[in-house]
Amino acid sequence: MRRRQALALLALPALGAAAACSGDDVEAPPAAAPGPGRWVTRAPIPTPRGEVGVAEAGGLVFVLGGYQGSGLDNEAYDPVTDQWATGAPLPRALHHAAAVGWQGRVYLFGGYDKATGEAVPDAYVYDRGADAWRALAPMPTARGALGAALLGDRIYVVGGTDRTGADSAVAEVYDPAADTWAPLAPMALARNHLAVVALAGLVFAVGGRRDGLNNLGANEAFDPTSGAWRRLAPMATPRSGIAGAALAGRLHVFGGETSGGTFAQNEAYDPASDTWSPFAPMPTPRHGIGAATVGDAIYLPGGGPTPGDSRTAIHEAFDLGA
Repeated sequence: MRRRQALALLALPALGAAAACSGDDVEAPPAAAPGPGRWVTRAPIPTPRGEVGVAEAGGLVFVLGGYQGSGLDNEAYDPVTDQWATGAPLPRALHHAAAVGWQGRVYLFGGYDKATGEAVPDAYVYDRGADAWRALAPMPTARGALGAALLGDRIYVVGGTDRTGADSAVAEVYDPAADTWAPLAPMALARNHLAVVALAGLVFAVGGRRDGLNNLGANEAFDPTSGAWRRLAPMATPRSGIAGAALAGRLHVFGGETSGGTFAQNEAYDPASDTWSPFAPMPTPRHGIGAATVGDAIYLPGGGPTPGDSRTAIHEAFDLGA
């Protein structure tokens, strides 16, 4: 039962049973508050899909895997030319994986096997110059619907659900130079479908859900110096199935879902003041998205416009305007 609950939003027919476990989340998302910033429509993603891994590497935005399509899709967007290119397919068909860029390469962690739905420990790196993937040391803990972020020269992989479908508080750190893993202190709150972003020398784990559709506003930060997590001001609108990215010293969290609809919210956390503020909401509410910052803009390709198994080719970028 735990596995069915944790993956309830992967298919619309499961929504009824999952919603019964979620209390308030059966309601439609609240209206998004207005705020600063602007949105620009960019070239649509060639393969419409959601529950993707998204990362910046070498100035490009990579969109990997997905619940729809083959699960092997590897498409890269160039913000300068507003064009997409197709790369070598993933070594394994995956969705709900986490992606991170480092030194011009893309690292992909975990996710659910598209054929079986089981969480995997897989880790891969993609070299665009060679257009080739290489397997890395697997994660110590298999997880899907997890988050990852690069801080310094280490990649922090956090949360998700394990092979039994149980919510995970696990945090592990990967050293790309040595191809090794080390365990970290777990989060205080186990959760999946969260946003993980590095900012101001910390790794933030924001939002997500547990026990099916129980959306959370939790905001925890891991300090590599102390090796400990601390709780901070919670996100204003509890959400899951979200995307997070840093821009101009703030951590932006976009979109999300409940059983009653998808979120347009774009709320940003300021670590200097431990406060949240609304910014211009998404033109197209979506969940199952990823976000990547290139220059002075955050790019959000694909995702699901309605709860559960939905997809879109829409690609929108947010910036702070003139």
